[in-house]
Amino acid sequence: MFVQMIEGQTSNPDALKAAGEAWQAEVRPVAVGYLGVTAGVTADGKAFTIVRFEDEASARANSERPEQGAWFEEHLVPALDGPPTFTESSEVTEFMGGGSDDAGFVQVMKTTGIDRTGVERLDGLFEKFAGERPDILGGVRAWTGPDSCVEVMYFSSEAEARKGEEVPMPDELQEAMGGIMATAEIEYLDLTDPELH
Repeated sequence: MFVQMIEGQTSNPDALKAAGEAWQAEVRPVAVGYLGVTAGVTADGKAFTIVRFEDEASARANSERPEQGAWFEEHLVPALDGPPTFTESSEVTEFMGGGSDDAGFVQVMKTTGIDRTGVERLDGLFEKFAGERPDILGGVRAWTGPDSCVEVMYFSSEAEARKGEEVPMPDELQEAMGGIMATAEIEYLDLTDPELH
């Protein structure tokens, strides 16, 4: 899998939503290797989109299509307050089924200063605990550097996610998480009205 992440600032979430709908109508029918998209805007106007493709070649082919360029200029640029930033990754991990179009709430965690080996070990421990968090529908993690990643978690609803956060973790998981997160810096983006396709 290969992902492209687009970030920016918007003072017009409705225009950004309309841009997404225009992409689905105008570009998706000819998109190569497209798997799905998750997009949304935080309460303070931070816009985040992650597009999943089968592979990098498919993503490149899509980027070069004239329909993609036209959509970018006509719909996306006017919906943002400034130029967007792009991040790509071919080092992608899906867990608990990956992205879910059934989610009512999506939380994005942009992490730096984290031990990759430790995170992968933590994944194995969390699988044992996952049954106690039915609010979690799945997730996608894209590594953006040796010690940095973007994790996108899909929840049934924000209320259920907040309730799930209060569930005590097993000591083994809590201890492992504490060690891994000790040096990490995390930025949270809460997408309370996510666009899922």
